[in-house]
Amino acid sequence: MDLFLRALESRDIAPIAAAFAALGWDKPASQYERYLQDQEAGRRVVLVAFVNDVFAGYLTVVWESGYPPFREENIPEIQDFNVLPPLRKQGIGTRLMDAAEQQIAEGGFAVAGIGVGMTPDYGAAQRLYVRRGYVPDGRGLVSEARFAQYGDVVRVDDGLVLYLTKNLTR
Repeated sequence: MDLFLRALESRDIAPIAAAFAALGWDKPASQYERYLQDQEAGRRVVLVAFVNDVFAGYLTVVWESGYPPFREENIPEIQDFNVLPPLRKQGIGTRLMDAAEQQIAEGGFAVAGIGVGMTPDYGAAQRLYVRRGYVPDGRGLVSEARFAQYGDVVRVDDGLVLYLTKNLTR
């Protein structure tokens, strides 16, 4: 397997959007156009993975997180991490995470942050993050951008998230 990682380029947008459309996922070209604009403005890094010159996955690093505790503590957040299902369990996600953590460390940050969904669809990601040393940030679950409180009834969907951090200086 010839795995290659690099920053997102405009020529990548159509193949990425097509790959996700083929899966029935709602990830339109406009999302990647916005990511490219953010990358060009220095707000985000988008790392894309290719296997044998075919798109395989990506993730982004947002330098200023939308999650208030990360933003207040100056913790960059790894977001929108995806490896195409037929290519999973081949080390692509690990390489993307390694590269993201390296980017964060080289940016002078001691801690990386990431959010993960709480449905079974995110089970592999939950396990990967724990194995990589990520731990919950101690603030509990976030539901639709609001901290869940004792007694709350929350909807279990992609909006139910647990945020994790990893110390990169060890």
